[in-house]
Amino acid sequence: MTSASLALPAKHCTLRVVPMPADLNQNGDVFGGWVMAQVDVAGAIPAMHRAKGRVATVSVNSFVFKQAISVGDIVSFYADIVRVGTTSVTVRVEVYAERNYAEPIIVKVTEAELTYVAIDGNGTKRNVPPEN
Repeated sequence: MTSASLALPAKHCTLRVVPMPADLNQNGDVFGGWVMAQVDVAGAIPAMHRAKGRVATVSVNSFVFKQAISVGDIVSFYADIVRVGTTSVTVRVEVYAERNYAEPIIVKVTEAELTYVAIDGNGTKRNVPPEN
């Protein structure tokens, strides 16, 4: 499948943002750290819903940058729970960029897997409640 024929996933988009000039590195691409921060935010959303409360990032299990992101790209983050443990929730995040408005294309720019731990109001680890 070529990048021009790629489509956004047919599922709920967890987060959608447009990077700004302040998010660029010296080469004119979006900082990898900006992308990592947005992936962490997107991954935490389903983790918080599943844990029914606060979570903290405990590990970044994998993180692959496939293509650069530029100012003006519409960046979409799709996050899905892949595993639930006693106190943890693991989430896979896929990131796509929509670019070139005259002849739009969609490219997959990043994929990652992160694990979050459920915490209480004091920041102490707690069990993830059973799913309803």
